[in-house]
Amino acid sequence: MFSHVMVGTNDIEKAKRFYDAVLGVVGAPEGMRNTASTGHMRLFYRHDGTTFSVSQPINNEPATCANGSTIGFKCNSPEQVRQFHDVAVANGGTSIESPPGPRQGPAGALYLAYVRDPDGNKLCALHRPK
Repeated sequence: MFSHVMVGTNDIEKAKRFYDAVLGVVGAPEGMRNTASTGHMRLFYRHDGTTFSVSQPINNEPATCANGSTIGFKCNSPEQVRQFHDVAVANGGTSIESPPGPRQGPAGALYLAYVRDPDGNKLCALHRPK
């Protein structure tokens, strides 16, 4: 359904350190740097046919997180969810909501963790047992 997801950042170097570490947990290679035609720096993380991007806002306004938004990353196990969470916190993220663990959702059991990146974007690491 989605071709990509992009979030803004106010510190591209801090974002790169954070996302290189965190997305490495789910198998994504280091972010590729790109300079937009406007001169703004962007990072692209490509993995399993999907793209996650981080960009300096091209309107030159501060990057802000979207209230009510969450970006979910698929994990292969509860251990990978925990690692995603712990790596995020160790690299400038903030643990939010309940500690990583099992939850009951409308479609059944889930194992998840929530963090905010250094710019305040809400991320979810999610494992759905088969």
